[in-house]
Amino acid sequence: MPGPLHGVRVIEMAGLGPTPFCAMMLADAGADVVTINRPNAKPSGNTRNPATDALARGRRHLTLDLKKPEATQLLLRLVEGAQVLLEGYRPGVMERLGLGPDTCLARNPRLVYGRMTGWGQTGPFAQAAGHDINYIALSGALHATGTSGQPLPPLNLVGDFGGGAMMLAFGVSSALYESQRSGQGQVIDAAMSDGAALLMAPFYAMFASGSWRDARESNTLDGAAPFYCSYRCSDGRFISVAPLEPQFYELFLNLMEISDEIFRQRDDRSAWPLLKERLAQRFASRTRDEWCALLEGTDVCFAPVLGLAEAPLHPHNRARGTFVDVAGAWQPAPAPRFSRTASALPAAPRASSEAANEVLREAGLDHAAVEALRAAGALQM
Repeated sequence: MPGPLHGVRVIEMAGLGPTPFCAMMLADAGADVVTINRPNAKPSGNTRNPATDALARGRRHLTLDLKKPEATQLLLRLVEGAQVLLEGYRPGVMERLGLGPDTCLARNPRLVYGRMTGWGQTGPFAQAAGHDINYIALSGALHATGTSGQPLPPLNLVGDFGGGAMMLAFGVSSALYESQRSGQGQVIDAAMSDGAALLMAPFYAMFASGSWRDARESNTLDGAAPFYCSYRCSDGRFISVAPLEPQFYELFLNLMEISDEIFRQRDDRSAWPLLKERLAQRFASRTRDEWCALLEGTDVCFAPVLGLAEAPLHPHNRARGTFVDVAGAWQPAPAPRFSRTASALPAAPRASSEAANEVLREAGLDHAAVEALRAAGALQM
């Protein structure tokens, strides 16, 4: 089977958002991910057709009632054969279930125990509820994003997925590498508020140097600069331009046939509103496709702003296979790409009794043991 993490077994405690995204990334990279579901848990993702839920792809599922001691013992047995456990509960929940790090590492000293929370395992907010917008608010990221009049969240990309899931995936990969040398596992405290702050490192550096203003829409990269912005076209669709470097800016002016001397004042921030207004008028004179015909693929640093229905059909994305069809729906393909141990195409999640029986057989349970767990209410199939 392909993928650089082939042979790594991951136990994922079912949850929302960042933990499933991290598990998806590990599964995409070849890990064998077994998701532990709670009985009667509210489903997430695409409930009409779970096979098309990208965050759930590439997994086998097992439903355990962890209020039953038999289920806890079964999960600890699975932990013995795993390299990674992922959980996204509030601090202390896994300990109350009898599945905290100390217990699991006692059963498997090499286990990498990944903990995903909003505020972290410690600190004044550790037990408080929150969502992406709150975590990025505390990091400075939300303050820097939006219009001059109001902070606006960039979806939930910065906290949940960038600052949370991807940081946890990096932590898991790092800890797996270290465990090969030490023979010991460890606990990863991945907090979305920490990760969002880390993503802001370049901007804190620019702020410290005096090259970043602590106000929205007043900097080169936050929508203030006319040469790093999106513009509406005559058909109501949008394009994006980013000719930051002088040579790219010169090409931009040439291809746009702009000779007005005021555009030579690109580094004068006081001229930015007027430059943006004139560019808006120019881009509003043609359709998006007309601008694509002129600028796409050049060093102007240009791309059309595509909707979710459009992006999978763009020639560049089609050529690279950036999106794949899973069960009749487009999903982003695994990334990044590996030259020798390429990731497999995403597979739909497997929540069937057959998949559950596979997991249990691999853990050494015979038919009588499985039936005993079912009779005790610890296992649902």
